[in-house]
Amino acid sequence: MDDAPDVRQSAFALLGDLARVCPIHLHPRLSEFLDVADGGGNFLQSIPKLKETISVANNACWAIGELAVKVRQEISPIVMTVISCLIPILQHAEELNKSLIENSATTLGRVAWVCPEVVSPHMEHFMQSWCIALSMIRDDIEKEDAFRGLCAMVRANASGALSSLVFMCKAIASWHEIRSEELHNEVCQVLHGYKQLQN
Repeated sequence: MDDAPDVRQSAFALLGDLARVCPIHLHPRLSEFLDVADGGGNFLQSIPKLKETISVANNACWAIGELAVKVRQEISPIVMTVISCLIPILQHAEELNKSLIENSATTLGRVAWVCPEVVSPHMEHFMQSWCIALSMIRDDIEKEDAFRGLCAMVRANASGALSSLVFMCKAIASWHEIRSEELHNEVCQVLHGYKQLQN
């Protein structure tokens, strides 16, 4: 919560790293960390203000995503606030830093993966810009997590993604190789589900 952006930037980087390797040590004060990461990333600022603190926002966004996959449902109290902050970032992608866009897309997917029932009713508001951002991410574990979120949301609310089906297919086509057989099967099920809807 320090006033200095460079201190906050480093603190959020540390929070994300701790979430990755030893989340159990964060549990006693998890709600505090989530509140700080949620508000401390300056997500709620206007886009011009966000540009001034881009590194802080980027690290806070990444830390929330890392926490989400470790603490799962415990992140649910801040999910709506998180997605309401991430959507404007994705919708203004051309004005912002590529790393922030990628982290925002990944974090949205990770949050959707762990809380699809909370996120999926709102997917029509962000699917197009989110899928565009997903298609620009290189193949890695973070992209896998994001697509697990995509699949979980489609399972929960297939009609919510229907208007963005072309963008979803482009995002899926952006993969060079989905190494996880489980995820590969999930993506195939999503596509088969939409194909059956068309018949």
